[in-house]
Amino acid sequence: MTELKAGWNLDNSYARLSENLFASVSPTEVEEPALVILNEPVAASLGLNADALRNSDSVAIFAGNALPDGSEPIAQAYGGHQFGHFNRLGDGRALLLGEQITPNGERFDIQLKGSGRTPYSRGGDGRAALGPMLREYIISEAMHGLGIPTTRSLAVVTTGEPVYRETPLPGAVLTRVAASHLRVGTFQFAAAWGTREDLRELADYALQRHFPNAVVEEGDNRYQVLLRKVIERQASLIAKWQLVGFIHGVMNTDNMTISGETIDYGPCAFMDAFDPATVFSSIDTQGRYAYVNQPRIGGWNLTRLAEALLPLLHENEEEAVKLAEDELQQYVDWYHQHWLAGMRAKLGLADHEEEDEELIEELLIMMQKTKADYTNTFVALTFDRFEDLPELQAHEDFAAWLDRWLVRRGRQAASLEDAHDLMRRSNPAVIPRNHRVEEALSAAIKGDYSVMEQLLRVLAHPYAHTEEQAEYAVLPEQPNCNYRTFCGT
Repeated sequence: MTELKAGWNLDNSYARLSENLFASVSPTEVEEPALVILNEPVAASLGLNADALRNSDSVAIFAGNALPDGSEPIAQAYGGHQFGHFNRLGDGRALLLGEQITPNGERFDIQLKGSGRTPYSRGGDGRAALGPMLREYIISEAMHGLGIPTTRSLAVVTTGEPVYRETPLPGAVLTRVAASHLRVGTFQFAAAWGTREDLRELADYALQRHFPNAVVEEGDNRYQVLLRKVIERQASLIAKWQLVGFIHGVMNTDNMTISGETIDYGPCAFMDAFDPATVFSSIDTQGRYAYVNQPRIGGWNLTRLAEALLPLLHENEEEAVKLAEDELQQYVDWYHQHWLAGMRAKLGLADHEEEDEELIEELLIMMQKTKADYTNTFVALTFDRFEDLPELQAHEDFAAWLDRWLVRRGRQAASLEDAHDLMRRSNPAVIPRNHRVEEALSAAIKGDYSVMEQLLRVLAHPYAHTEEQAEYAVLPEQPNCNYRTFCGT
């Protein structure tokens, strides 16, 4: 019988950068690893054999008990403004196994999360609990289904060992896949604690890895181009978050990627009732990262990136600041364009009229006042099921708004059928409702993974609008406005 090969094809380009930017480290072995879930579509996209990934040798790799061929494991160093306060950080419970080169030549980081202590652990145990790792798996897959750039999860294994938080919890390790783990905080680290050459090397690496075709003119300021491209991607990403009611919960600069992917799913959640002030994170007591603040915080974080890049933008500090400001000024416009285009699509508007934004804002104000469900409101509008909007129907201004919207939608060149199709493609039937996620995690921790597996199947195609999905759109009996999430350390 021929032995199945997993298909690992690892490179270690980040480990060839300055040693100031990482530490070589090995994962800590665990007692009794067992596979909980394997993401077969992700495995296939990486050029990996799913059957081979289920055998004991591969499970040992996912647990940190063995290394795949070609791996040079490292923990990455980075800094970060955590709730506005700058700290020296790094991978305290994660390590980069290497970069998988796919059959079509793409490069993806393969990272173990919960694999033990590193030089950056700062007193932590370097471990992770099963619930938070499965939570990241669920939410990241939901984000992928929604069409939002995100890291993804290849596998989760249990370790056979408890981790100790407030109570003992089953331990686990997540295998995370990312375009890279370069963060705003990585550049902050290089600027604060590295050399100028470290910073230049890191910036050149980021350009080559994520924007290889961005610098096309010989006279381009390549580092200004890098800043511009990151700003563009973040403006688009955060607009996508807002359009589906996603609240990241911990938008520290170490959780903001250069690639434009969503990363780190600890205290995140999706809104039910529309309220711009919604906060889910247990530690965000001041609402710094509330839904309404996410676009502004995105700009704040990008300003910190610009500050880190100043030494590369120009030798003269005043000129460097001016170049940075020129790029940062575009963020608000880019974000607004992406958000407005997305909101038009959610209302079936394929063209532009000046009054569209007023129409959108009036709807959101009514939704906020009536505590209308964000996702289900747009689904009801998508299918002209106005009877499914009892909260809005009770608002004195809704009937007039509805008439205006229907006239506006009918006035465009696109047919009604095309408008409905646009809305179906822009308004998800399902999101990972907080009570459904908790239900799945509760069952999984007790050893029943079927609830989670069913939830994942439903979330995989959120724009399908199937009968099965309708069950998962039902709101909980008790409003979860006091729902709280945690960082999951």
